[in-house]
Amino acid sequence: MPGSPRWLDDREQSVWRGFNLAVDMVRGHVEGQLQRDANMPVTYYEVLVVLSEAPDRTLRMSELAERCRSSRSRLSHAVARLEDSGWVRRFTCDTDKRGSFATLTDGGLAAIEGAAPGHVEAVREAVFDALTPEQVAALGEISAAIVAKLTPRCAAAIAEIDAAEAAPPR
Repeated sequence: MPGSPRWLDDREQSVWRGFNLAVDMVRGHVEGQLQRDANMPVTYYEVLVVLSEAPDRTLRMSELAERCRSSRSRLSHAVARLEDSGWVRRFTCDTDKRGSFATLTDGGLAAIEGAAPGHVEAVREAVFDALTPEQVAALGEISAAIVAKLTPRCAAAIAEIDAAEAAPPR
């Protein structure tokens, strides 16, 4: 990087540490609830949610990876585990044999419907119950700004991982 580091001042350092702690605590609370009450890692829950919201509960694997912010290999591993549970079915594309689709099964829909009430309560407890309506609005704006700034960088990083994993071994 050109130039000297843009060090955080004391206020920024305090805000950063508080934000980082809050994100870690929210994630731990929500992930712990899903694991404890639904015996499901949050990664699997996210895959099931994305598929449940897709037309016909089906997406091309590459699009599913993009929507889950995951590399294709990591997503493929998660989908394989979800297939073992009977929650997702994978099939190849008729017109492009390299492509494949994932579809949420009735069992997967039942699993997410069973997990959703506890999950939403954990999210409400961890985030929304702690904030005023004005803070919720501000958090939405702040989150959107961060997502807009980082989306291109994250997409590029995932594309690099996918390309490296697809390259022939040396």
